[in-house]
Amino acid sequence: MNQNIKITEEFIRSLPKTELHCHLDGSLRLDTILDIAEKDKIALPTRDKDTLIKMVSIGDKKITLSEYIDMFKIPLSVLQTPEALSRAAYELAEDAKKENTLYIEVRYSPILHTKHGLTPMETIDAVLKGLEQAEEDFKIKTGVIICGIRNIPPEISYKLAELAAAFKNRGVVGFDLAGVEENFPAKDHREAFSLILKNNINTTLHAGEDYGPESIHQAVHYCGAHRIGHGVRLKEDGDLLNYINDHRIALEICLTSNVHTGSVESYKSHPFKFYYDYGIRVTLNTDNRLISNTNLTKEYMIAHKYYNLGIQDFKEIIIGGFKSAFMPHRTRTNIIKRIAEELDTYVSV
Repeated sequence: MNQNIKITEEFIRSLPKTELHCHLDGSLRLDTILDIAEKDKIALPTRDKDTLIKMVSIGDKKITLSEYIDMFKIPLSVLQTPEALSRAAYELAEDAKKENTLYIEVRYSPILHTKHGLTPMETIDAVLKGLEQAEEDFKIKTGVIICGIRNIPPEISYKLAELAAAFKNRGVVGFDLAGVEENFPAKDHREAFSLILKNNINTTLHAGEDYGPESIHQAVHYCGAHRIGHGVRLKEDGDLLNYINDHRIALEICLTSNVHTGSVESYKSHPFKFYYDYGIRVTLNTDNRLISNTNLTKEYMIAHKYYNLGIQDFKEIIIGGFKSAFMPHRTRTNIIKRIAEELDTYVSV
């Protein structure tokens, strides 16, 4: 490794990166919440910034996943018009590009944005409009992942899967299942994923975040997951861990979020380093930039601080992110070649 390179926030920010696990509704700018609320006459609990940030961002607290999900209520309240959705998507891509993120997959559930009369299809149009403008303005590549939700009826997930199929090749690159895992098994939604897989659409599921390896098993074997969101409980089942590794099913790791939700006790006890050392393809992601008060640079710096990762490790993780991205193989290959050459300039021969 090139010993002359000091790992700093500025250096990490400059590295080309992917962001594969990022929720639109959990990543708004605080000023945007206030601005949209004022324009659309939406009542907020407060308009005081210092008070509001404590309502929509965890800070140093540890809470349950269910409590974490409750914090989405305020951001969701302002994301009920096409203009708001387009703006949020545009600004998220802009924030990502400021960290030299070259490719971001933005995930959200259309069903959560229909309270004021929008149809799920109209929400997708709005999000894609914002991302398309961002691609033009910031030279960033983007994709949308549609989320089914575990605790809503499987019939709704099926309708969302139909939408994902309709928007395939129009900006939607994958389908997800989000929400609390316990008592809401992924296999209940397998008809939606059967439709997704029949349409050759990529799949990723939140699994092994607040429930054990059985949740990951269902994600892979009932729903055909190509990636796993979080997967912190995977290490509890060695046989499944080897299957995930052998089939190069990437884990979308979100360090700060996992500590916030109590999925892990601390950064030190997070299985990320174990997975990385074992050879599992791990990617670093933010999950929710606003709610977890994080960005991709912070997540990489946490990995450097707690797991002593250096530039060679980051090169492997970054390239693994591009390999796992839901983009066409030829596009992916060309980007990886260019990125690898750039990253090699930091690593001694």
